[in-house]
Amino acid sequence: MLFLVVAVFLFGVLLGTAGHVPAAVTVVAGIAIAAWLTVFFVRERRKATTSSKGAHR
Repeated sequence: MLFLVVAVFLFGVLLGTAGHVPAAVTVVAGIAIAAWLTVFFVRERRKATTSSKGAHR
C-alpha cells in the first residue's frame, strides 16, 4: 500500500495538480494523506482483531 501511495504521489508531481503548486505544499499534502491512511489502517486492523476474538467464544 505504501508503494501505491508513493507511486500516486510521484505521478501527481509529474503530471497532475501537484505540479502546479510548490513542492513543499505537495510534500505536506502527501504526508497528511499517508498519516490518514496509517490511522485508517490501524483502526481497521484493531476492529478486525477484536471482532475475530469475539468469534472464538
